[in-house]
Amino acid sequence: MKFRLIIDNEQDEEVIARVRNRSALTDEIEALVMQYAGADRIPGYTEDDIKMLCVSEIECVTVLDGKTYAIDSKNCRYRLKQRLYELEQQLPSSFIRINKSALANEARLDRFQVTYAGSVDAIFKCGYREYVSRRCFAQIKRRLESK
Repeated sequence: MKFRLIIDNEQDEEVIARVRNRSALTDEIEALVMQYAGADRIPGYTEDDIKMLCVSEIECVTVLDGKTYAIDSKNCRYRLKQRLYELEQQLPSSFIRINKSALANEARLDRFQVTYAGSVDAIFKCGYREYVSRRCFAQIKRRLESK
């Protein structure tokens, strides 16, 4: 079996599979291609099932106890298989680093709040809070001021 991927921004997207016989694999590939609606999705895992998470619904991606999790708009936590640095490259530019172990979806940020100790927390629309490091906060401030 051979696999070939051609990326050409000038052409319309098309998926062609040449096979000798229909199989479970071809059925799975067809279902995957047909359910793709142009929106990027990543698989999120819970103890019981797998859910395809729409990237625009993810509020924050964070590392807890050495495992990567996505927090969605309903404040539900889903385990992700990728590492944070892999997700940072894969996710759109609306995801910004807020500390060494978290990425925030800028579109889903509600506000920043200064705590009594002088640190800054990012508050998301779902109510989730995450610490913002000073270095990242300076970069976020510059980014927001340039818009």
